[in-house]
Amino acid sequence: MHRSFLLPRRNIMGRRSLPKIDRSISIAGHYVELEELQPPWDADEFFDGTGDLEIELGSGKGLYLLNASGTFPERRFLGVEIAKKYARFAAYRLAKHERDNARIIRGDAMQFMREFVADDSVSAVHVYFPDPWWKERHRRRRVINPQMVADIQRVLRRGGQLHFWTDVEEYFETVCDLIAEHSNLQGPLAVAEQPASHDMDFRTHFERRMRLNDHPVFRSEFVCKS
Repeated sequence: MHRSFLLPRRNIMGRRSLPKIDRSISIAGHYVELEELQPPWDADEFFDGTGDLEIELGSGKGLYLLNASGTFPERRFLGVEIAKKYARFAAYRLAKHERDNARIIRGDAMQFMREFVADDSVSAVHVYFPDPWWKERHRRRRVINPQMVADIQRVLRRGGQLHFWTDVEEYFETVCDLIAEHSNLQGPLAVAEQPASHDMDFRTHFERRMRLNDHPVFRSEFVCKS
């Protein structure tokens, strides 16, 4: 798949403006700024109740967090999103639907994983359609890099999973190579495309747009065996 084909896809589609939110709904219980926290971060103090912790790096508008927290109320879901307007919108959706088992931290996912998350404390890490940073000189900004791979393996419990999806084949192959070189995670394991049962039955808005426009999505799962 040539870069000349991949480049225009996101440029043409672009990011749509966010819907208006109801200002009467407080997001205080679902939103926090990373700079307000101090390491080490304790999930048991951050959430009400207990349960397996899953972290999404780069939550965007929060569709995955909204759907997953509703489907699995016994689990705890944390999203980390650097863009403030998207983090606040995702928190608003969670608050509107009373998802008490899901929260958003607005800040740098790489800093959060490196400095705040304890070893062997996470059951799954989710990375869906991260910014590919097309230009060679910008690729150091990609969220999946050797340090992040090491941090993901460090925080995952035995049997924990990394879910990585992208619409960019080159990024997919690069991540698979990085994980093989810098971790003992097993994979990539095949992930089948599931039919959508309703219009918003997708992991993220990006997946929805890719599939509705018949663009390929590269899915992978990796498992922590040690």
